[in-house]
Amino acid sequence: MTRLVYRLAGTLAIAGLLFYQILQTDGVILNGAAPKEAIMDAFISNGVKIAFSDHPPEGPDRRAPIMLIHGFASSQAINWRYTHWIKALTEDGRRVIALDNRGHGFSQKLYQATDYTLESMADDAVNLLNHIGVSSADIMGYSMGGRIAITIALNHPKRLNHLILGGVGRHLLKDPGLPNGLAEAMEAESVYHIASPMLQIFRRFAQTTGGDLKALAACARGFRSAMDPKRFIEISAPVLICVGTKDDVAGDPHVFLPLFNNIKIVDIPDRDHNRTVGDPLYRQAVLDFLKEPL
Repeated sequence: MTRLVYRLAGTLAIAGLLFYQILQTDGVILNGAAPKEAIMDAFISNGVKIAFSDHPPEGPDRRAPIMLIHGFASSQAINWRYTHWIKALTEDGRRVIALDNRGHGFSQKLYQATDYTLESMADDAVNLLNHIGVSSADIMGYSMGGRIAITIALNHPKRLNHLILGGVGRHLLKDPGLPNGLAEAMEAESVYHIASPMLQIFRRFAQTTGGDLKALAACARGFRSAMDPKRFIEISAPVLICVGTKDDVAGDPHVFLPLFNNIKIVDIPDRDHNRTVGDPLYRQAVLDFLKEPL
């Protein structure tokens, strides 16, 4: 098994620190100290190398592991480590498993849209649980990671305890549930050749995080399939959705209220798609939700 030392050097880690500093200036980082180095492992999922980190609980073990699935053009470090999610969850007594989705972070880069179906990315996450010997877990996904988490809940219901979705709203119900032109924005000659301000943000974020733009373009095309909201009623696990009130990427999450069996929605005031992920209210809502009995 390949072991990678994840050091605060190189393009991706520098980008993570920049992202960390941006969030810190907005008041969403509670601790001013930079996160410690993490040891990254890797395994092979259906022929694709997937990088991940596995963090033991600190203090009494709740024996309730949680898997974290990041969003488009992000990574486990930027989405979950630099925003202190891993710290908060392990300090709450939880084993935390976080992966870099295929095409992202330290995972293998692929360049065909067919390599990035929601089903294949959901299978990567389930294969990781198999690899580390975890039969079921709470699963939290943000944005694209939320779509992956829903796919796990539908296709592998016994692997899921609680389902937590961040940055997911009514736009999920649209075909393709993504900003139009996202793939083309990744392929543009520069950010200055992109007309849409929203797509400019996605492109700048991808560049800042050191993303492979060609792989990200393929990813954007690969998971464009619409989700069937009629199937959401099949999900028996408790569901928490947290979305910023200024999140124009996700849209209004309250359209989901009649679609799930057991759902709670928390609005994160004055946060957009990027800043919601590190907000303390989001973090506390998740910690409280996970303590509720199944």
